[in-house]
Amino acid sequence: MASPAEVEAEAVAVAEKQVMVVGIDDSEQSTYALGWTLKHFFTPYASNHPFKLVLVHAKPTVSSAVSLAGPGGAQILPMVEADLKKITARIIETAKGLCDRKSVHDVKVEVVQGDARNVLCEAVEKHHASILVVGSHGYGAIKRAVLGSVSDYCAHHAHCTVMIVKRRNIKH
Repeated sequence: MASPAEVEAEAVAVAEKQVMVVGIDDSEQSTYALGWTLKHFFTPYASNHPFKLVLVHAKPTVSSAVSLAGPGGAQILPMVEADLKKITARIIETAKGLCDRKSVHDVKVEVVQGDARNVLCEAVEKHHASILVVGSHGYGAIKRAVLGSVSDYCAHHAHCTVMIVKRRNIKH
């Protein structure tokens, strides 16, 4: 049993931990970024991790997913909502499973409806995060300009250090 002084010292250490927010979605890049982060920032420290880990998933709104459907889109709203819930549950299950396999159990998971760029920057503010981790899809300049890059947006707008994790291209 720990002495009161040890308990208090542990409480202070936990209170002083910085927050790391990791953006998660259903992409291979997101899963790779989370795995890389766990391997380099959490696993080496056993149960005394230097960061509090917050995983954030930006769930698209039903209206944004259906807006492309045009007239008659209202009939498919319930089906789209059900699909978005299933996808979100799968993303969370995958992320938690990866954390468990790396022995990282003290993880907070948040699902926030909205555009990933805004959701992640708002999560940084909400949690006073010192680091935001996002995966990189490796889009070229044209795709990035047309589709918009979450990592690029966050690098310019998040009020913390932004780490963009890219999978190395292995040349044969």
